[in-house]
Amino acid sequence: MSADHPEKDPSQDPTTEGPESQATQESASTDEFFGSPDDQVAKLKQGLVDAEKRVLLAQADLENYRKRVRRERDDELKFANSPLLNDLLPVVDNLQRALQSVENSDEAGGIIDGIKLVEKQLLEAMKKRGCEPIQAEGQSFDPNFHEAILQQPSADVAPGTVLQVTQQGYKLYDRCIRASQVIVSKAPD
Repeated sequence: MSADHPEKDPSQDPTTEGPESQATQESASTDEFFGSPDDQVAKLKQGLVDAEKRVLLAQADLENYRKRVRRERDDELKFANSPLLNDLLPVVDNLQRALQSVENSDEAGGIIDGIKLVEKQLLEAMKKRGCEPIQAEGQSFDPNFHEAILQQPSADVAPGTVLQVTQQGYKLYDRCIRASQVIVSKAPD
């Protein structure tokens, strides 16, 4: 070695790193990055709690989805007859009109009885499938089940009461498939 640059003892130089000081520095930088072991454990525990919450939320969402799909499927099955019943309602109307037109005639006794039996049979078949007439006369007007075609002054009943049904309405279970056309009372002028 030259006299200009004396040889230095590495153990005396604070800038020189030995294997022990390098491990200490790595440990210090790891602690700074990840925190102390206790902090790391706390972070991991919190991460686990958060993950468990996400799993529970996902399970609840899946269960809600299953219930909604099951309810929609049940409704589809329940109301599958709706188009058929809508096609049958004019037949019922025409049977009822035929009965009304010949009831005052004495000549058509056998025909009237036959038409009444057919009407009864058709209405029973519809009822078995969940289709029933909407009870309207004497009831309060309900726009979900009634269609007002006329208002008539009346002192006998409260305003908004159905006085007369001009066309029978029907519901399939709890859903209106055809509203009753009705005459509704109003306060006398």
